[in-house]
Amino acid sequence: MSVDSLTASASLTGAEPWLVLPPALAVPPGAGAICDDEGARKIGRGAAEGAFTTAPALVAHASLTARRLGLAPPPRSNEMLDVLELFAFVRPARFCAPSPTGLALAMGLEEPKGAEAQATALRAAADGLLRELSDPAYPHREDAYTLNETLARAGWSWAWRVSGALQHHPLRARQHRGSGMDVWSRLAEWEDEAPRGEAGSAPVDSESARIRLEKLLQASGLDETRPTQSDYAAEAAYAFSPRNEEGRPRVLLAEAGTGTGKTLGYLAPASLWAERNQGAAWVSTYTRALQRQIDRESASLWPDPVERKRKAVVRKGRENYLCLLNLQEMVQAAQLGNGDVIGLALAGRWALHSRDGDMTGGDYPGWLPGLFATASSHQASAANLVDRRGECVHAACPHYRTCFVEKTIRASRRADLVVANHALVMTQAAFDGARSARGLKQDGETAALKRIVFDEGHHLFDAADSAFSACLSGQEAAELRRWIRGPEGRGRRGRGLEQRLGDLCADNEAARKALQDAMHAAAQLPGEGVSGRVAPASGEVNPIGPIERFLVAALEQLRARTSEGSSPGGIEFGMECSLRPVTDPVLEAAREAAKALAGIEAPLLALSRHLEDILDDESVELDGSSRARIEGALRGLDRRARMTLPGWRSMLAALDSDTGEADPDFVDWLSAEAAFGRIHDVALRRHWIDPTVPLEAAVVMPSHGVLVTSATLSDPMSDDPFDLARMRTGAARLIEPARTLKVESPFDYAANSRVIVVNDLVKDDPRQIAAAMRELFLAAGGGGLGLFTAIRRLKTVYERLGPDLAKHGIPLYAQHVDPLEVGALVDVFRAEQDSCLLGTDAVRDGVDVPGRSLRILAFDRVPWPRPDLLHKARRARFGGEGASGRGYDDALARARMAQAFGRLIRRGDDKGVFVMLDAACPTRLFASLPPGTEVIRMGLAEAVELVGAFLKAD
Repeated sequence: MSVDSLTASASLTGAEPWLVLPPALAVPPGAGAICDDEGARKIGRGAAEGAFTTAPALVAHASLTARRLGLAPPPRSNEMLDVLELFAFVRPARFCAPSPTGLALAMGLEEPKGAEAQATALRAAADGLLRELSDPAYPHREDAYTLNETLARAGWSWAWRVSGALQHHPLRARQHRGSGMDVWSRLAEWEDEAPRGEAGSAPVDSESARIRLEKLLQASGLDETRPTQSDYAAEAAYAFSPRNEEGRPRVLLAEAGTGTGKTLGYLAPASLWAERNQGAAWVSTYTRALQRQIDRESASLWPDPVERKRKAVVRKGRENYLCLLNLQEMVQAAQLGNGDVIGLALAGRWALHSRDGDMTGGDYPGWLPGLFATASSHQASAANLVDRRGECVHAACPHYRTCFVEKTIRASRRADLVVANHALVMTQAAFDGARSARGLKQDGETAALKRIVFDEGHHLFDAADSAFSACLSGQEAAELRRWIRGPEGRGRRGRGLEQRLGDLCADNEAARKALQDAMHAAAQLPGEGVSGRVAPASGEVNPIGPIERFLVAALEQLRARTSEGSSPGGIEFGMECSLRPVTDPVLEAAREAAKALAGIEAPLLALSRHLEDILDDESVELDGSSRARIEGALRGLDRRARMTLPGWRSMLAALDSDTGEADPDFVDWLSAEAAFGRIHDVALRRHWIDPTVPLEAAVVMPSHGVLVTSATLSDPMSDDPFDLARMRTGAARLIEPARTLKVESPFDYAANSRVIVVNDLVKDDPRQIAAAMRELFLAAGGGGLGLFTAIRRLKTVYERLGPDLAKHGIPLYAQHVDPLEVGALVDVFRAEQDSCLLGTDAVRDGVDVPGRSLRILAFDRVPWPRPDLLHKARRARFGGEGASGRGYDDALARARMAQAFGRLIRRGDDKGVFVMLDAACPTRLFASLPPGTEVIRMGLAEAVELVGAFLKAD
């Protein structure tokens, strides 16, 4: 429909032309509906496909809609108007689940049930957004109009309607308008402040913590304090009391059942300590979802948004934040015809309104880059726009003063509460510890890491395992080469050492020579396309350099030692094998690889020393910008030359030891990662058998107080329920023993939950699992979460389950299937009360869905730990009952099931059913479930009847 025809239609109806909308198309699974001026009506699949491909249409998430119609994701066109794009323009940095229902809820409408209601809501959302733009009080109308003109030139389908809405009330006449894309020039600059100084040692007593908690609850609109929550806050104060000796932190292991209110429980003493001691209390989480939740709960402490922004800061690693230089480079390329102008313009508009520039779990709409078919290299996605692996030029960047990362770092130094994640806390603490050991000052990011709350403490072991491990792989080595030499392929962005440091080393011959030597030596590292040379589909390997030759030899050993290596159908899940006994080709290649790595390490260390000399010798002449650049470069050099490269050389050198025996503290192995039947990387890996050893040394011991808390820390099957928690947090080795606390959930689980083991299914038959989930989810009326221990089984069940649920109007979403990342999938699942979701561990850990949206949870089988080489070594070290280590495996499986159960009941009025579809599940694995839960074993037919009766709406 042309603009002229819409104008004519508008004149007949009396509506503004920009408010005349094309039909809205909603395609929930198994149904379709269209809504136009005559109302909403159901349509068949063929009609829906026709409306999607030929006529102008409103949709919500074009790519997801296409997938439901069995079509390829569409490119942008004038005929396809995605209302989510309009939402991103009108309400930048505001939350919206990416679906018609999500749009309706974001606009304050009721949840639309069924295809017709969704189509109607979709049209209403578009109408409401355009009217919002037409309001003369709409903020920054001039800026919005300027950017929209650029979007119009780029062919944005919404542009002329947005223009009409913005001009509904007069705008100032301007002779010249810019593109509106240069957001980096309009962001506020950060301002440096004097150092805050060392935090004090004023204690926080239990009674003060109780009083503060009561005030927080009143600020949240709650009238009374729950006794268990008050007791929790009082005990948590112990972690904020002053230590009496160095190396003897106050450590508390606190299990708080779901519904205890532990977040406000520990924020009470944490905020008191921060006020009294002028320091920052750090709260560390494992998932992004909990980071957001804690940030929201901090509003009870600081209701004023301006004060809260200053007092509470969310901290993540650099790789989570928008890099303005990357954005500028992509915008410039797009304006020259090599990129997605529309996507980048919307990302830039978000940047102007974002709280902190966080693209991964913050206020960036992660669904935005995937709405239409766009080349991955052109997408306005986190993969392209954040700082990757130390490419930052720090003060040499023209946007240094407006940089989101620098703003966040400086804000965290002045904050009372820093909400971080386990990975950042551990890697930064390890880095600070290494610098302190060399007599250098600690990095400012976590120098004040003295009081730490580890929420989701049951993940501390796994986080430490990841943070303190080493991996020499093709991709990791290629990343190091790129960091040193810069991007070497066409169209690649990034900055090597020459670009970052060349001018600073120009007048220092020794530094200049070290830089050139490092650049030359790095040519021995793998470059672009390493997987195609090491593991090509043709089988004709062509390694370049000693590292690639080592990886080829490693892959040959893998194939010789595993059954997957000779699989005629290709490798589906990758391979791993013990490193020892080492084959002669691997040993010979390891020697050459170690020599090459030493040749890179030496000039990088020399360069680091020369830069330190420049800081000392030229301290008077150096301006602040140059000093900041050198200090930033030194941090990157320290990480690589003093941590990464020595770790790689150590692994390789261990192969050539005289004894040939492995270090008893580590597990070394070879692995190959595969996707779609092809190997895409080969690696030599080293992990601590007990990663709490470095965790204790780098994080726990240097701190003054640590609170480790979770809903699942204890194991009731042990003589001492906290034995496993002590072992998996490093508390077992502390000089000052850790205190323990267990607070039960206040929920009535006997009345509000049911636990069922279905005992008449064959768990290895995906048809039976799909049929069981279908009947159970239908009996519940939706609101089902299916958890799987293998991606292949998930996909197989999805193919069978989706059409069956769709016939009953129940949408089914799935991780690894739908074109949405996990957070967006959970957002949609939360918004649509009757939808269902399939996922793996990432979904189980990231789900916070109170209310009816999650009312039945089904495990396809017992979530035993995967018996890989690393787990076997740990089971042998930590296993409880004899050599079999059954107690260790049981404890891990029990904890996973308890965590999943905890997702089911989030509020006092929630009702939910936990179902295990594995008849072989031992009763002992349910011991970690809250008191009052009863495990019932029955056939599928009985289970379906029970679920229907128990969850029947009042």
